[in-house]
Amino acid sequence: MNLPPPPPEMDDAEFLRWWGRWEPLTPSTVGAFMAGFDRPWWVVGGWSVEVFTGVRREHEDLDISMLTCDAPAFRDFLGDRWTPFVVSAAGLRPYRVGGPDVDREGQLWVRRDAGAPWVLDVPLTPDTDGCWTNKRWHDHVAPVEDVTWVGDDGVPYLRPEVTIMMKARLDRPKDRADLEACWPLLGSAEQEWVRDTIALAHPGHPWLERL
Repeated sequence: MNLPPPPPEMDDAEFLRWWGRWEPLTPSTVGAFMAGFDRPWWVVGGWSVEVFTGVRREHEDLDISMLTCDAPAFRDFLGDRWTPFVVSAAGLRPYRVGGPDVDREGQLWVRRDAGAPWVLDVPLTPDTDGCWTNKRWHDHVAPVEDVTWVGDDGVPYLRPEVTIMMKARLDRPKDRADLEACWPLLGSAEQEWVRDTIALAHPGHPWLERL
């Protein structure tokens, strides 16, 4: 049974009433949560920037990603300990073992049960023959190990130049702040890659003048 879709615009109070609270994992706890999962996964978004730059920022949650082809294995890995939901424009639906496949660029939320907070957001990464595929520019296909790195904490993260390129689409204040924190720490080859890839994925993007 699908849940009803939420209102198009929700403030924090409305979200809490409809879907419940968030108590997200952090880099210090996600490793234990994912221990034993034998497919590639990595932290994306703001945490991947903070760990690379050392610049502290606020975080609404912690996002990890994995290849879409590995989502069924993740569902099996969670077993009865955790309850994942597929997130879509139509609302939320349970992601049951043996249930329908997720969309190629789908998203999962995870909590223990209906009375527990959400702990993990999993935006899935499309795969091409088992390789990582860039959501913003599908011609960019690479082995997972080429677009991720492992921090001193032992947690895998999306490479910072790829994170910045991904963030260009929304161009929010926090995305611009992440750009400013990352940019001087990137090598010249990585900076050139960011410029070239944003130009291909988002022609005329305002960041191109800044870079």
